Amino acid sequence: MAGRLKGKIAVVTAAGQGIGRAIAEAFIAEGATVFASDIARDKLDGLARAKKAKLDVLSTKAVEAYAAKVGEVDILVNVAGFVHHGTVLDASDRDFDFSFDLNVKSMHRTIRAFLPGMLARAKANGSSGSIINLSSGASSLKGAPNRYVYGATKAAVIGLTKSVAVDFIRQGIRCNAICPGTVRSPSWEGRVEDLGKSVGGKDKAMEMFVSRQPMGRVGEASEIAALAVYLAAAESAFTTGTAIPIDGGWTL
Repeated sequence: MAGRLKGKIAVVTAAGQGIGRAIAEAFIAEGATVFASDIARDKLDGLARAKKAKLDVLSTKAVEAYAAKVGEVDILVNVAGFVHHGTVLDASDRDFDFSFDLNVKSMHRTIRAFLPGMLARAKANGSSGSIINLSSGASSLKGAPNRYVYGATKAAVIGLTKSVAVDFIRQGIRCNAICPGTVRSPSWEGRVEDLGKSVGGKDKAMEMFVSRQPMGRVGEASEIAALAVYLAAAESAFTTGTAIPIDGGWTL
């Protein structure tokens, strides 16, 4: 299929690399007008046909100004996030607060800012708007070693997603969460490098990540993007409030 998002306007945060960039590229390929943002504006270079902007999702003022500039949209994809490594004993109050601010409250900011326009557009067009939040298999779905703060934030994302879904189900807005397992991306490759320093090298660290995947490999960002296209498109019109694992069987 092609043109599945033709005529749709989409916002994608953290679109500079990894899953966010793959989603932005897939949406553009399917005909959407994409507003792509990232805290590092230069990472958006080369993202053809996107409307690019620097955005700090930790700033309510910046998010509200960005939403006012973009206007009404059909699709909002919240990707920005941070992976804290460690147990509860390794998590300071600062670590905890920062992770919740970036991984959860940033979604609160963007949804509050864009939802009024999404509601107006859905009503005017007789269509549905789609909010897609990036959660994780490490959440309420599964506990993962050394992911104490991260898992707590991503569980909160699932709760946030379900709350938005049920509150606006009769007003043309759908809200779903994508829950990836380990996915190849620049941020993941950085975590492999860091782990390699303590386990005997990058190859050993890579082996450890892959070994926990029942399929025997990590996922690709393009595979996550394909699910995002489905959740943004008309064929998922009966789907809302879900937390969909896409993890190679990790949460089985």
